Amino acid sequence: MQYLLSVIHDGTGVTTPTEEADIDTFNERLQAEGYWVFAGGLGSPEPATVVDNRNGEVVFTDGPFVESKEYLAGFWIIEAPDLDVALELATEGSKSCNRKVEVRPFL
Repeated sequence: MQYLLSVIHDGTGVTTPTEEADIDTFNERLQAEGYWVFAGGLGSPEPATVVDNRNGEVVFTDGPFVESKEYLAGFWIIEAPDLDVALELATEGSKSCNRKVEVRPFL
């Protein structure tokens, strides 16, 4: 089953070189052990644009979808046999990036 591990940034500062190295090591482990599907980091939400084309007229809104102190800063998509393994990997990922990580299964 595939899971989305979302990295939640709380606005406390930029990623340090040590955190970057730890993330690289974690990524290499995910790849070596066959859990890796895809991963990526995201910039801050300030330059985001929200597109809403639900009512026949497209509306572009500058800025993030929601105003919040916390925001999505990156993610891993992993393939894991079950939720327990996904939670173990999220625990290690959280330590590597020094951020909270939310785990959600794909439908």
